[in-house]
Amino acid sequence: MLELNFTPFPEIKTERLLLRKMTDADAPEMFFLRSDETVMKYIDRERPKSEEEALAFIQKVNTTIDNNENIMWAIALHGNPDTLVGNIGFWRIINQHYRSEIGYMLHPEFWGKGIMKEALLAAIDFGFNNIKLHSIEAHINPENAASGILLEKAGFIREAYFKEDFFFRGKFIDTAIYSLLAK
Repeated sequence: MLELNFTPFPEIKTERLLLRKMTDADAPEMFFLRSDETVMKYIDRERPKSEEEALAFIQKVNTTIDNNENIMWAIALHGNPDTLVGNIGFWRIINQHYRSEIGYMLHPEFWGKGIMKEALLAAIDFGFNNIKLHSIEAHINPENAASGILLEKAGFIREAYFKEDFFFRGKFIDTAIYSLLAK
């Protein structure tokens, strides 16, 4: 069974990015990401109504990190490490099965620049080599073609397609599930 320990918090540096712990100061950027219709178009979750709700989300995430239940990183650029431009993390970690779901989002200003692929590859590496996961899965709205392409470029394979398995805002939505196994 996995033995999780995210203390001290594991920062990750890549060529262009710093994956760091989210702080209360990230609330304005998190509020933008989680309330912007463009960013949230295919993320079927309720939107925060205020920066206070975004702050509460950050604090809840950090509590799960402190309790070694999940991990989420703020994505920042080396040249501006204090500004969150996105996030990525493992949640629904199933310790006894060495499996976790990964999720991510990115400010639209940075779409199409390879930022999320760089963050995703770094997170995958951490998941397999540090957490010791055996498999990583991603659940996406199948209409989100860009996310499906990103996952496939990172080596994920679409393993399942569930028809109308998710109910959100009065309608049933399909889910595509991608998976990647440790090499």
